[in-house]
Amino acid sequence: MLRREFLQRTACGAAAWAAAFPSLGKSVAAGFQALEKSKTKPNILLIITDQQNATMMSCTGNRWVKTPNMDRLAAEGVRFERAYCANPVCIPSRFSMFTGTMPSAIGMDANEDEKNSVAPEILAHAMGTVFQAAGYRTVYAGKVHLPGQPGVLGNVQAYGFAERLAPKDPEGRAPTVQVCADFLKAKHDKPFLLVASLINPHDICYLPLREWVQALPPSAQRSRMLAPPALAEVDAALKIPAGVSAQEFYDKYCPPLPANHAIPEQELTAFMATKRGSYLGWARQNYSEHQWRRYRWVYARLTERVDAEIGQLLDALRAAGLDNNTVVVFTSDHGDQAGAHRVVTKDYLYEESTRVPFMVRWTGVTQAGRVDTEHFVASGLDLIPTLCDFAGVPAPAALKGCSVRPLAEGRAADDWRKYVVVENRLSRLVHSGRWKYMVGHADTITPKSLEEMAVQQPVREMLIDLEKDPGEMTNLADDPASRPQLEEGRRLLQAWYAAHKLKLDSAYIVKD
Repeated sequence: MLRREFLQRTACGAAAWAAAFPSLGKSVAAGFQALEKSKTKPNILLIITDQQNATMMSCTGNRWVKTPNMDRLAAEGVRFERAYCANPVCIPSRFSMFTGTMPSAIGMDANEDEKNSVAPEILAHAMGTVFQAAGYRTVYAGKVHLPGQPGVLGNVQAYGFAERLAPKDPEGRAPTVQVCADFLKAKHDKPFLLVASLINPHDICYLPLREWVQALPPSAQRSRMLAPPALAEVDAALKIPAGVSAQEFYDKYCPPLPANHAIPEQELTAFMATKRGSYLGWARQNYSEHQWRRYRWVYARLTERVDAEIGQLLDALRAAGLDNNTVVVFTSDHGDQAGAHRVVTKDYLYEESTRVPFMVRWTGVTQAGRVDTEHFVASGLDLIPTLCDFAGVPAPAALKGCSVRPLAEGRAADDWRKYVVVENRLSRLVHSGRWKYMVGHADTITPKSLEEMAVQQPVREMLIDLEKDPGEMTNLADDPASRPQLEEGRRLLQAWYAAHKLKLDSAYIVKD
């Protein structure tokens, strides 16, 4: 082959190279395709669902839910099984995802802290700000739930997004999906970062919430808490297959109770400290077996609903011819207990609430069909560094997260984190793989607090051996044989906050 012909074929890219040397197979073609892509900035499509735990996909082996579009992403990209949110409720978790900063940095532990101010130096490295400065068109659609000064909640411009699609659909329902699909199919003269933030399966909250409201005395009913669009979704999901009797429904169609449905005997007192008097506490005390199973049925149907919406976005991307030059990242802000430990919705530090889906696909660059079961991903801290790495944009120096790109491409990642930390109202978690250490705030075990909760034996710490107890049923904090792991959990928690230059409230430090 002449040198000129060689250069022409390599310049034409992977297709020409594969045609010239078919015997070398697809791997060489993919390599040249990746080389070509490294010279241009890819588009980025970030898909976020709300309240979807990591097991709510059929590609994880869950036979009670069908998610062909999430499965498609998993088959075409890399799925990370050890991905954890920063905090298992909406606003703190989303704040972390869009700033790369832990919620406690602004004193945020719960949704009720939504008006906490966000310092300018944090907003300076917000996701949209970073990508807008790098020449990207920054576009946001759907649910926001980001904190800030009064009037800023829902204002994506503060986080660097220059455009807001479907502003009249702030929750991320069908209109948002359609507008995002239309955007993807339009012509683009510059690379874009599109966030498609979808509401479901979050509507599951309204099933127990409505039942709790209806159970209250008329004078105490809080019907204002019920959102009609969400209730419509719940009612649609409650429908059982046509021609199926109630008995047959529970015998053949409705998911069974989870294996860890029972409440651990030595559960962290902090977990219920803020739940008394709420619909979460009411459901835990009053739900029947059929109600718990029906909850799981509705949760699966709402997950399938959002899966279909994800399919619309992926189809639009393909129809626009953007598949090969768009990085797709899919995750959720937090999970849902789905009946585990007799809990509805989220807000606990158990696996069901804290572990989330996390997938990355860039055709021809990331590995296809790979499942990473080894590396911890901190979805809040790692999202911006990962997107920056794929886009060839320098990640802000202030961020403490890691890019998963090397892992997604099958390359070694030196000195990867050995544990993750998750925050929540009145509790903290250190997850080091086999062991989980959880500690409650000291204020949850004061005499007054214990009297209000009718708790006689307070539990300040939990230690779980996930290798032997994946359902998190046995607390080993008082087990003498597990004392070294308990002390290691305490040490890691303090070391992590020191390394990240964050203040750890002394109420989370246990001293014997």
